[in-house]
Amino acid sequence: EMQNNLAHQHSLYLRQHANNPVHWQPWSEETLALAKEQDKPLIISIGYSSCHWCHVMEKEVFEHNDAAQLMNENFICIKVDREEMPHIDHLYMDAVQMISGSGGWPLNVFALSDGTPFYGGTYFPKQQWSSLVERLSLTYRTKRKLIEETAIEIRDKLIHAEKML
Repeated sequence: EMQNNLAHQHSLYLRQHANNPVHWQPWSEETLALAKEQDKPLIISIGYSSCHWCHVMEKEVFEHNDAAQLMNENFICIKVDREEMPHIDHLYMDAVQMISGSGGWPLNVFALSDGTPFYGGTYFPKQQWSSLVERLSLTYRTKRKLIEETAIEIRDKLIHAEKML
């Protein structure tokens, strides 16, 4: 049985989310292996301790049992402190800017179990977030090929953009 795994993390930002009903995991090889094993996509939520909208989204969304249940049932949920892992933040920020045209924090990314992003955005109000989580988990279950193709397309564009720099 999964549970929230942030209580003993070094990062203040991660510890701030330790009491959420979301089964947050830290970014690690073990967490990615778990997602593969359970055949679940990822929600990767990136922020930092002094980020205003990160706290707003936590209060409005991640502290609520109904939103947490949707997330826990359909995804492996990962919390990342951008100050602790700037390389992870940079990768997903580029992806979200490509997907949505803008970036910022909290950065919320939906990804395959190997970490390849297929959708993402920044701050979402609760209703919008819940319907997005539901819609993407349904699409993942019923049209996985579409999700995988989208992820590959985003990955290829990111690789191309890196080469252009």
